[in-house]
Amino acid sequence: MNEPVPSPDLQGVRPSLVQLTHVIYGLHAVAVVIGVTSSATVAGGFVFGLPSLVAVFLNYLKRGDVAGSWLESHFVWQIRTFWFTLLWLAVYGLLIVTIIGIPIAWILIVLLGLWVGYRVLRGWLALTGVRPVA
Repeated sequence: MNEPVPSPDLQGVRPSLVQLTHVIYGLHAVAVVIGVTSSATVAGGFVFGLPSLVAVFLNYLKRGDVAGSWLESHFVWQIRTFWFTLLWLAVYGLLIVTIIGIPIAWILIVLLGLWVGYRVLRGWLALTGVRPVA
């Protein structure tokens, strides 16, 4: 006999919203991979790449559907990651135009790329574990 595979308790959240959140993390991960494998930086690929732009658009579009659930933390996490990355890219841009700031800018862009990768991975792992990200 075939035993049914137990599904995780989604704590009252529609499975389609969990799948959508996986898709959004996947889009962000694609943007990170594009940044690593192309001439763009990870942070630049993340903020200006089409996959992440679509992901953030979906975050804002479906934000109301996840309000009050454990998925809300993932949407907030993803949106904040996007906007803080954009903010630090602006700081990078200001530093890179000065002779004295160039070494600091290069260190910043590497650290920012690592931070973005960490945020995507940590959030996705929390989602896989059916728990909020904090």
